Amino acid sequence: MIVIGIAGGTGSGKTTVVNEIVKRIPQTDIAIIPQDAYYRDNSDIPLEERRKINFDHPDSVEFDLLVNHINQLKKGKSITQPIYSYLNCTRFDETIKVDPRHIVIVEGILCLTHAKLRALMDIKVFVDCEADLRLSRVITRDIIERERGVKETLKRYEETVRPMHLQFIEPSKRYADIIVPQGGKNKVAIDILTQYIEKQLAEK
Repeated sequence: MIVIGIAGGTGSGKTTVVNEIVKRIPQTDIAIIPQDAYYRDNSDIPLEERRKINFDHPDSVEFDLLVNHINQLKKGKSITQPIYSYLNCTRFDETIKVDPRHIVIVEGILCLTHAKLRALMDIKVFVDCEADLRLSRVITRDIIERERGVKETLKRYEETVRPMHLQFIEPSKRYADIIVPQGGKNKVAIDILTQYIEKQLAEK
């Protein structure tokens, strides 16, 4: 099994890079593990308090569970991946069964910040992008997908997203084996990464 970590700032284009890879790899050979699914369940606190949680801080992620699940997949065992709701800031009761695959991609803004998780990765990727582009994407996503207003989104960006990016996410770039500038628009970098994956599959 080859474990690939794909990190980068909010709105950098990580999901686009993952989707481009998935298009070129047989579905039976690849599994995607989103870091977002492992945000801690906060159902024990009121909704208004949940909405104030700093989701860009490593403490918001249940990394121990994520590491355990990657280890289980490496042992050839299936896992039950949580499903997280950004609208309610809690986990659903339902889970998703994920079976072991030749390629496992762990994708999320903080996935290169955790030493034990990094140690399980065979290749580490950081998707880089200009701050203004990331901001515009964050605004669009939060308004459409997470039902937040423009003022709330900008306030969150200024108070948590940007400071956490500078403190935790940007420094994690130094752990990357591959840096992908321009996000999902960088076809050359995606081609190189996909060729690496295809080579590993061929050797299996």
